[in-house]
Amino acid sequence: MSFEPRHLTALPPLTVDGHGVKRYEISVAPTGVPALIADSAYTLLPELLPAPGPYPSATFTVLHRSLIASYLLAYTWTHSDILILRKAVAGAPDLGAPDDDPAHFATTTADWIGCVWELGPLEHERSSWVRHVLSPAEPDLGAYLADFMTAEFAGAPTTLPAHIEETSSTRSS
Repeated sequence: MSFEPRHLTALPPLTVDGHGVKRYEISVAPTGVPALIADSAYTLLPELLPAPGPYPSATFTVLHRSLIASYLLAYTWTHSDILILRKAVAGAPDLGAPDDDPAHFATTTADWIGCVWELGPLEHERSSWVRHVLSPAEPDLGAYLADFMTAEFAGAPTTLPAHIEETSSTRSS
């Protein structure tokens, strides 16, 4: 099996039902996610958002057009430091999609959380939430919503800094 990073695009944030929503799109094609798929996915987005609560809250989405299917992952910060995931899939009936159409999304409660390409933004977003919401004396949701992963590609492995020697405690299993 050959691994290739995929194209990553950060789109301007939206406000959906009171939630600030950061958006990432991942695609095999350099032209990005086709408009038909994106439109279909974002139409379903309100169904993936929890009811607003008493804590600072924001959502980031990853819309991924893979080789065989499409996925919309909506990660929402709640209770200050908890991340929940709600998702929809299209084109992969074995993962919960209604049929093989990559633009026909359905929500799913399957227990997967994302693939190697979709988890790249998750790494960035955790650090961004800590930096802008949990660490300052006053949470700054505006700064969080403006802080995007800027890589051109998603999925490449992160490497240890040169000054850290890999040991059994830093090696992943």
